[in-house]
Amino acid sequence: MSSFFLGIDVSKAKLDVALLSEQAKYKSKVFANNPAGHTALWQWLQAHAPEAAADVHVCMEATGSYHEPLALHLHDLAVCVSVVNPMRVKRFIETEGTRNKTDSSDAKSLARFCQTMQPERWEAPSVGVRTLQALVARLDALQEMRLSESNRLAVAHAAVQPSLHEVLATLDRAIADVKAQIRQTIDDDPDLRQRGELLQSIPGLGERTIPQLLAHIGRPERFKNVKALIAYASLSPMIRQSGTSLNKRRGTHPQGHRQLKHALYFPALVAGKYNPAIAAFWQRLKAQNKPGMVIVVACMHKLLAIVYGVLKSRTPFDATRFAHHNA
Repeated sequence: MSSFFLGIDVSKAKLDVALLSEQAKYKSKVFANNPAGHTALWQWLQAHAPEAAADVHVCMEATGSYHEPLALHLHDLAVCVSVVNPMRVKRFIETEGTRNKTDSSDAKSLARFCQTMQPERWEAPSVGVRTLQALVARLDALQEMRLSESNRLAVAHAAVQPSLHEVLATLDRAIADVKAQIRQTIDDDPDLRQRGELLQSIPGLGERTIPQLLAHIGRPERFKNVKALIAYASLSPMIRQSGTSLNKRRGTHPQGHRQLKHALYFPALVAGKYNPAIAAFWQRLKAQNKPGMVIVVACMHKLLAIVYGVLKSRTPFDATRFAHHNA
């Protein structure tokens, strides 16, 4: 049983932390969300909880990719880390009746949530998945750079075109090298290879999307159910409700793993034509006069549910199995 509970409110640039002791006292501080800040946080934590690895339970919300480097850093130091769905914390705060909402107060709420709810320990990705995550991120960055340079070439003066062609050639070689590393990483890891082969059975998923899904999802068993994965991917509907005056859906919830969400967009469009289960679902929604973007998001939702079902059951895609399962 932990003696200290550390709530961490994670943002892109900083970490607001609140350490709750058994005496119900808080110690708060702000650190940069970068490797130096993570090291400083660990040193601060050891100063206030000497047996930090054994006595501290850390809790943070799943915030896309912003929380992952810190969670990995603390996990590798043998600290008990929980990464929880933001909606669980939101409901906990509502039950407490907390009115103030600041980064500092959110960190304290996370510490109290950790102490009260004792959330399950986070499962860190394997070495293979970590490598794949880094390579997928690098590939995305290189492809964005290539797109930018290609756009410049379209309107460039003749004097700079040779330079742009040279940069594009360099980027093409780098992209090819990273793609080869991605294929090798998947082939060298038995679990990744098996999951990759299962995903290849799903119409709509291709060479680019499958590594992204393997990197961002990791082991499907770390999600209790498909709803947990849907929430993680930022595909849960956002509902604003208050009495009878406000009861509206506002698209998908903004909190979650945006890279995973973005990775599903184009595959959902392809699956809407070539995946029997998704295509039938698309046509049903279209017949109901649903807006185009609503249809696409619903098909992203359904495609991710199919991905989860195939990975969890370790059974290749069967259109008849998913034909009547609405996402």
